[in-house]
Amino acid sequence: MSIQLILNNGANQQAHKGVPVKIFTTDIEEEAIRQLRSLAQLTFIHSHIAVMPDVHVGKGATVGSVIPTKKAIIPATVGVDIGCGMNAVRLSLKAGQLPDNLAKIRQAIEAKVPVGFNQHASITAKMSTLDPLAKRLKCITDKHPGLLKMLRNFERTWARQLGTLGGGNHFIELCVDENQDVWVMLHSGSRGIGNCLGEYFITLAKKERESRFGYIPERDLAYFAEGSSGFADYLEAVQWGQDYALENRREMMRLIINVLKQTLPPFVPTREAINCHHNYVSQETHFGENVYVTRKGAISAYEGELGIIPGSMGAKSYIVKGKGNAQSFCSCSHGAGRCMSRGKALRTFSITDLKVQTLGVECRKDKGVMDEIPDAYKDIDRVMANQQDLVTVVHTLKQVLCIKG
Repeated sequence: MSIQLILNNGANQQAHKGVPVKIFTTDIEEEAIRQLRSLAQLTFIHSHIAVMPDVHVGKGATVGSVIPTKKAIIPATVGVDIGCGMNAVRLSLKAGQLPDNLAKIRQAIEAKVPVGFNQHASITAKMSTLDPLAKRLKCITDKHPGLLKMLRNFERTWARQLGTLGGGNHFIELCVDENQDVWVMLHSGSRGIGNCLGEYFITLAKKERESRFGYIPERDLAYFAEGSSGFADYLEAVQWGQDYALENRREMMRLIINVLKQTLPPFVPTREAINCHHNYVSQETHFGENVYVTRKGAISAYEGELGIIPGSMGAKSYIVKGKGNAQSFCSCSHGAGRCMSRGKALRTFSITDLKVQTLGVECRKDKGVMDEIPDAYKDIDRVMANQQDLVTVVHTLKQVLCIKG
């Protein structure tokens, strides 16, 4: 389906003082609409805001939004998990080659890839990966030494967290597609260092109170204007965070593949579907203008570009190919999207509910992951139906093993 709802359209645009907001679903909360109306009032938004079918309320800005800006960037729209994204690799294994009980494989992966707040006891990443990151990070911290106080054992921690999962909705999965091919899929971002960079520059933008482009409806929408030192420094930091997140996923995938080689029949990876961000900013051209595109909970879906749209724990996921839809700024959803807060999920569901909803999936089934129960997320089939104009499904994946932080 195409655009289903437009805010600030036609005569209403003047009444609400903002650019149009084009939404690819009708399943959207009132608070998310309020957030989007506030965002639309910023005068440096280019053309319109596009909103994906997995939209829901977010901290600072709405998750599932694609925001093109001219000569300014809003740090809170990128958020604090800079570069969070997905990686998927297809293996030369068939489902029938997997053991009936996957518990030992889950335990072996958990022993090699730290989850939650944990980190490696020693650095696992190659120095050829770490050294360039370290040099670039020093340039950032030399200008902003306050960052060093935001992460305990700063230098050691960011290096040891490379190749770790984190918590929340981050995951590692084994999946089987419609051809019975086995895939490894994971979701993670820039870990503690990304959080520090995000929080630091969001706070700095609020302190600087840039007013070059006029009225700011909410403090969370504080921005850096092109030409300012804050703008240049944030762009440098956010690019670093995005690169770190990319390497974090690569290192995790390397560790997981090594575990699987020790526990499964011989195989080779046959295809890396994608390793991409869904919380990030990039420079792109849309509707004849060079702009900064911030995708907060959305992935790039240019014509022919492969992407990953995961469902909730126990649901289907999809490998997709972009259609390059101009109205979405060549974007699509980054997942199913939450329909229930973490707190409400904990109050609503029981361990029995979790076991029923994750039947057939080797995963944790305890209170520690209750807030990630499938029914706390939107129906992935409905989300996919709402973005038929944005992507084509290439593969449909079903999880058989899921590791959460």
